[in-house]
Amino acid sequence: MDVGYHSSETESTHTAGKVITCKAAVAWGPGQPLVIEDVQVAPPQKMEVRVKILFTSICHTDLSSWKGENEAQRAYPQILGHEAAGIVESVGEGVEDMKIGDHVIPFFQGECGTCICCRSQKTNLCQKFGVNPLKSVMVNDGKTRFSTMDGNPIFHFLNTSTFSQYTVLDSACAVKIDTKAPLEKMSLLSCGVSTGVGAAWNVANVQPGSSVAIFGLGAVGLAVSRFADPIKFIF
Repeated sequence: MDVGYHSSETESTHTAGKVITCKAAVAWGPGQPLVIEDVQVAPPQKMEVRVKILFTSICHTDLSSWKGENEAQRAYPQILGHEAAGIVESVGEGVEDMKIGDHVIPFFQGECGTCICCRSQKTNLCQKFGVNPLKSVMVNDGKTRFSTMDGNPIFHFLNTSTFSQYTVLDSACAVKIDTKAPLEKMSLLSCGVSTGVGAAWNVANVQPGSSVAIFGLGAVGLAVSRFADPIKFIF
C-alpha cells in the first residue's frame, strides 16, 4: 500500500536532526483495531537511519502478532509492519554506506558483518541484529524512537515498524537498492520474496530441474515458484 505523502531530498534536509510528527497505525493491544494517529519519531542515533516509508505491505506475521498469537511480541503499544520500501530522510553518526535520498528496503534480519554468523559461508543469522521477537527497542540505548504525542514510548516490531510514515532503523537493517527499481514492488523483497527464495536456494538447495513441493501459495510460496527455477511443481 502507498502510505501517502512523498518527500523530497530538499525537504529531508529541513527535518534532519529534528523530531518528526507523522501518521502511524498503532497497535494498542492484541486484537484491537489499529489506530491511525499522530506519533513522534526521534532522529536517528549512532549507526541508525530514519526512513520515509513510501510503500508497505502486510505479511501474515503482522497478522499473527496483532492477534497476540505470539506471546513474545506483546510489547504494546507498538507499530507493526516489516515489508516496505522508502527513502532515507536522515542518517545518524557513523553511517557511511547510506545517505539522504537513498532508496532502501527495511530488513528484519539485519547483518552486523562482523559476528561469526555474518562471516560464515553457511548462514547470515546475525547474533546482534538477527530477527528477535523479544526485541522492541533500539540496540544503541534500549529505548524506542517512537512516542505518543504526550511523550510515552511506542515499541518497535521486528527491527522495522513500517506501518508508519517514518521509521528509524539500525543501519544494519536497511538495504540500499537501485533508484530505478520500482519502490511499489520492492517492498515484497523485505520478507515474502527473500524468505521463500532464500530458503529454496540456501537451505533446500533447489537446483534447475528439481521437483519441488510447495505447501501454501502465499507470497512465500509464489516467490519460490517464480524464482527458484525448478522444473516441476507439486502444490
